[in-house]
Amino acid sequence: MKRNLYKDLEKEMYLFNNGEHFESYRLFGSKRSFEDELNGWRFTVWAPNAKNVHLAGDFSEWNPIQMEKIGKTGAWSVFDPTASEGDCYKYLIENQDGHSFYKIDPYAFAYEVPPKDASLVQDLPNKKWRDGHWFANKKRKPIYNRPLNIYEVHFASWRRHPDGTSYSFKELAETLIPYVKEMGYTHIEFMPLMEHPLEASWGYQITGYYAVAARYGNVEEFRDFVEEAHRNGIGIILDWVPGHFCRNDYALAYFDGTPTFEYQDSNRADNKRWGSLNFDLGKKQVHSFLISNAIYWMEEFHIDGIRVDAVSNMLYLDYDEGPWTPNEDGSNHNRQGMDFLQKLNTVVFARDHQMLMIAEESTSWANVTRPIEMGGLGFNYKWNMGWMNDTLEFFSMDPFFRKDHFNLLTFSFMYAFNENFILPISHDEVVHGKRSLLGRIPGDRYNQFATLRNLQAYMLAHPGKKLNFMGNELGQFLEWRFYEELEWKVLNQEFNSEYHSFIKTLNQLYKKQKALYEIDDSRNGMELIDADNHLETVLSFIRKSEKERDFLIVISNFTPIERRNFVIGVPYEGTYEELLNTEMREFGGTWTKGQADMKTIEKSFNQFSYVIELTVPAMGTIYIRPKRIYGVNKK
Repeated sequence: MKRNLYKDLEKEMYLFNNGEHFESYRLFGSKRSFEDELNGWRFTVWAPNAKNVHLAGDFSEWNPIQMEKIGKTGAWSVFDPTASEGDCYKYLIENQDGHSFYKIDPYAFAYEVPPKDASLVQDLPNKKWRDGHWFANKKRKPIYNRPLNIYEVHFASWRRHPDGTSYSFKELAETLIPYVKEMGYTHIEFMPLMEHPLEASWGYQITGYYAVAARYGNVEEFRDFVEEAHRNGIGIILDWVPGHFCRNDYALAYFDGTPTFEYQDSNRADNKRWGSLNFDLGKKQVHSFLISNAIYWMEEFHIDGIRVDAVSNMLYLDYDEGPWTPNEDGSNHNRQGMDFLQKLNTVVFARDHQMLMIAEESTSWANVTRPIEMGGLGFNYKWNMGWMNDTLEFFSMDPFFRKDHFNLLTFSFMYAFNENFILPISHDEVVHGKRSLLGRIPGDRYNQFATLRNLQAYMLAHPGKKLNFMGNELGQFLEWRFYEELEWKVLNQEFNSEYHSFIKTLNQLYKKQKALYEIDDSRNGMELIDADNHLETVLSFIRKSEKERDFLIVISNFTPIERRNFVIGVPYEGTYEELLNTEMREFGGTWTKGQADMKTIEKSFNQFSYVIELTVPAMGTIYIRPKRIYGVNKK
């Protein structure tokens, strides 16, 4: 039996070693097995340059058990009938110099709670999923034409118990999911949930890529959370870190005593910026390891999207600080990284073309979201970091000076459709001394909250999908702190509760108005009315849906001066009505009633033959929609 088993292992290892085994988590790690008429567990690990490998764990009283080398595959394997589910174990690896050291199992599905670090004997439990309706609905419309408004969450600090402990997945299912649903977000994006030793890394220094962090929960609990989210119409996106990994010596670092998962060249292997190690993206076995990991979270947990962290670090050889090794022609592009990302997206979309593959890419690298056959990287979305930086800089200015920097807002329209963008205001923008959104805005509390409403209404109307970090909807003053829960108590203060209600209203409006999301990837989805009014600092544009008569006019005033008798061009003759006014009293503003319907006047305004006249609130945004218009297709 063992002979046949090892023959099967050799066949699978052929795929693994050629970078084509995309479910390698079914091969490696601890697996239930029945061998020689005994029930037990088979342990398999990849350590190609090890001199010897032993298994040790609770079941052997930590006495080493010799593992067998599987031909020339680089794999080592052993069956043990004494192991039990939940036992701790590690691999004792001897390098070619005769030095031995303990390592965790890179493919373990569970680990001890840090600071303990042993792998736990566990196979994937079976689950009968009950989210078929969710996946059926996803197939009805292309992802690009659906609303996407993401609530970014750090698992441990959204809510905490009075004793400081974080909520469990079950508790989050009972609280976070209803909250997200009520607030009108479409997806939850979790910062990394994979095993990591240090909470202060927020999950971006991973040791166990195939395990839910033990301090958060386990496989079953996270699966149940995803299922409950889907049953409530909420999608789940995971942050994923294939660019670098934690260099703690018990984990992946120099796994068999040689560069195993990392580059041979120390300039490429060492990531000085993050104190980590970079994956060798040219190594075929690393392809199998990482792409299998993406497939694992997709298929075993039913997640709806992956946000690939630090893509720039995978695209540039000189992205990090310190010395770097150029290509033979002196260039700085990491061709291996580019090939890996294209391969990753090819494999993922071959399995599920509705997956959200989101690149966090901070440079001007072209065609990140273009098809691979057109020279692109093959992602379907990219974070618009340029929009984020310019927008937050603009709103942090004294309103008196904004007229001189109006291009910070209008420049984004020049490149808004170069990629399929997500507009993020993420965790990185409310930490490390950058202050919270509220904290960076000048003025008294009234004007701060008016500006916040203005920012969020402008953001929602701008082409591109949306992402906000948790707490942005509260108007909290303090920066995000990973070791404390959000400032929920501020909802008892003046302006905060009204602002919170405004975000809920805005999010729900977004899902109802197709003009705000149906055409985000083409200039057909918007038309500028006036992007040159820097003196009054008022921006106006039209958002369009696939139906010609279904559009919204957006007017944003970025100064605390009310603009009365304000004239703007409109595309059709008729009557228009106000849909949203950020300065209504119910939202914390001063307006007690909305504006009366606006009838067009035949008069030229830029490319338009008709205009309407209205009042634009101070530091406010209004959405206007057609009520009764003429000369437009009725379909």
